[in-house]
Amino acid sequence: MRGPHNIWRLVRTGATLERTGAMNVVLDAFDAPRPLRIVARLLGWPFKWLGYRGDPSMPPATRALTALGPAYIKFGQVLSTRPDVVGDELAQQLRVLQDKLPPFPVEVARAEVASELGQTTSELFSKFSDPIAAASIAQVHQATLAETGEEVAVKVLRPGIERAFQKDIDAFYLAARIVELAAPGARRLRPMDVIAHFDGVVRGELDLRVEAASASEFANNTAEDEGFQVPVLKWAHSARRVMTLGWADGLPLGDNDALDAAGHDRRALAERVLTLFLMHALRDGFFHADMHQGNLKVAMNGDIIAYDFGIMGQIDEYTRRVYAQILFGFIRRDYKRVAEVHFEAGYVPADRDVDEFARALRAVGEPIFGMDASQISMARLLSYLFEVTERFGMETRTELILLQRTMVVVEGVARSLDPHINIWEVARPVVTDYINQSIGPRSVLKDLAQTAQTLSRLGPRLPNLIEELLNRPEHNKSDRQMRKRLERLRGALFGGTVAVLLMVAIKYLF
Repeated sequence: MRGPHNIWRLVRTGATLERTGAMNVVLDAFDAPRPLRIVARLLGWPFKWLGYRGDPSMPPATRALTALGPAYIKFGQVLSTRPDVVGDELAQQLRVLQDKLPPFPVEVARAEVASELGQTTSELFSKFSDPIAAASIAQVHQATLAETGEEVAVKVLRPGIERAFQKDIDAFYLAARIVELAAPGARRLRPMDVIAHFDGVVRGELDLRVEAASASEFANNTAEDEGFQVPVLKWAHSARRVMTLGWADGLPLGDNDALDAAGHDRRALAERVLTLFLMHALRDGFFHADMHQGNLKVAMNGDIIAYDFGIMGQIDEYTRRVYAQILFGFIRRDYKRVAEVHFEAGYVPADRDVDEFARALRAVGEPIFGMDASQISMARLLSYLFEVTERFGMETRTELILLQRTMVVVEGVARSLDPHINIWEVARPVVTDYINQSIGPRSVLKDLAQTAQTLSRLGPRLPNLIEELLNRPEHNKSDRQMRKRLERLRGALFGGTVAVLLMVAIKYLF
């Protein structure tokens, strides 16, 4: 329930950061200005005694986030992939949040499996291990199927996780409302919509049947992708709180020392991670939206293995084309075209100056061309991008939140493997190929074919619907203009149908 009582949750958040010593760590990581530091300390210090104690054996930031709960842990997971933003030391500390959190007892997991699948773990599996990985929402056990002897990974949700997440989400809604009321200038960022989007994503992640369906679809889409694997889903051993996948045998993508010892080319792996993400997002419009190191392994043959499909992103064809054109414009350093695409898509209010916006984008893009990733301050770049969006009144696009967040995470993963990676050079062939396929003549014919299919279903009904509107008794002399428009629409439908069918015939005959 959203309400004033959630103020208590927000107070305890600040108090926990202060009590665990994480407040200074976080402020230093983001290079917070002195006024913000003073305000943060004034708000946190008086309530320090109300904060959660956490695990004293953990570093301050990790200690605070784990004490605060799963939604905060998710935030820490994202930061763990961005050493360029928070620093190498803090990023390394936060990496334990990916899959090394305290597990719940194996007996509880066994009970959950029996309750969900209707059989005991002894009946289903000849072996069921203690937890081998534990994250914010679930933990994983290695098991052996009793029927086939196949090695599998069994994912089990944490007990009470739904209620724990809801508490965090309710507090986030209150924080977003306070931001909207106290800082009207921040309304363009649509904080309430952002939290609502996050809420929807989390609810999907808390039903493993949804994740199972996502894993199956993702596996189908990527079956032909070279150097990439998705474990096989075991439908018969999956339910709402339990999911079983084929065992992914490999090295963690975040263990650089192990990757080097095994002889893997980290530079090639970094390029492949980035390439795969762009390919899945642009080609399929369906991508893994939680691609941190804890969800990726490297097989013995060098293939990248992805798992944990609780958060998947989906974008429609139009948005993919817009996103590709923006990337393509940056790659070609055509900032005027990048600006025009933003205006055409409605991302920037029409009353702003397109040339001025193009110059602002040039100030973002030019300093990073010809530089490898180790020379770029991502924190400074993100800060300037935020200034640009504020100056030009750009609102947050909730349909792009997952895409943008995942791009940040994936770039962070790539940079952790190869600090000198040039993301623009890696992205160029993928984006260029998509542009050629989605915007050229071949794409026009494809669009016309899809339009023809739609018209073939709805076309026979449209003339009758228009006729009914024209013959309604409520239409009178004052409706003449509307009647003329409907008559023109009826004629256009006939002419458009003929034209589309002609184009489709040309496509298939020639």
